[in-house]
Amino acid sequence: MMNRRSFMGASALTAAGVSFGCASTKAAISDSAVASQSLNMAPPAFNLKFAPHLGMFKHHAGEDPIDQLNFMADQGFKAYEDNGMKGRDVALQEKMASVMANRGLEMGVFVAHKIYWKEPTLAKGDDESRAEFLNDITTSVDVAKRVNAKWMTVVPGHVDMRQDMGYQTAHVVESLKQASAILEPHGITMVLEPLNFRNHPGLFLTKSAQAFSICKAVNSPSCKILFDIYHQQIQEGNLIPNMENSWGEIGYIQIGDNPGRKEPTTGEINYKNVFQFVHDQGFEGILGMEHGNFHDGLEGEKKLIAAYRSVDIS
Repeated sequence: MMNRRSFMGASALTAAGVSFGCASTKAAISDSAVASQSLNMAPPAFNLKFAPHLGMFKHHAGEDPIDQLNFMADQGFKAYEDNGMKGRDVALQEKMASVMANRGLEMGVFVAHKIYWKEPTLAKGDDESRAEFLNDITTSVDVAKRVNAKWMTVVPGHVDMRQDMGYQTAHVVESLKQASAILEPHGITMVLEPLNFRNHPGLFLTKSAQAFSICKAVNSPSCKILFDIYHQQIQEGNLIPNMENSWGEIGYIQIGDNPGRKEPTTGEINYKNVFQFVHDQGFEGILGMEHGNFHDGLEGEKKLIAAYRSVDIS
């Protein structure tokens, strides 16, 4: 683990003019950067709660999760998400939670249950699948408390080709109602993620209107929508109107440009406008950076941060 962190490095970040503080000795500090900036100047905090994940800045921070969290905080990020948090050792969860609390990083989503990508589970409506799901939700409460998470991701699984969609929906709603009863006393919210047909063919939950209607039927503060902009651009497009129509049930947002599922500015989505809409609605939640890096290596990580600087709201 690096020694922390009174020294802040700085280097120039492409033509975007974004300052880039580096807490890792692995990142070289050029003479020109040192000459142009104070060594103690940290990058400003982002206005929106963009949440990176582990591996996104490994060329600057290395492989250690704690070093990566510190690097995110050094760059001005306010949140962090970790789909695989539930599978990490308890000791690491506790250590990561301590660092996040000390550095002002809000914990985003983690995946709450085993997702079945190829076979029906919640849509099937059988007792065994429901019991497994509810047990996963129960055990996820302990993880959420340990890492100070308010959100957990739920994907209802594959469609059941042997049942009408109406029956499947009723089965899913009933499972989510029972899960909400587990989560409500703890102030934790599961967020339902519609996924696109190209990356995940055959899944039950695909569109924002469908997720909206399910959340309305469940009628719980512990059941909301995870609106993944990448997935919904592919699945249905019309992003801002669909977000507006389902806004009352959106609890969490994830990011990825299309095509490629990389950072904003690398594809077709006008993220500047989308983020302005989100801000105008008064959204104060987390925007998970669930995508890869468009460019490789140190320079790719710098360009990724520059891209987020360029689309952050002012």
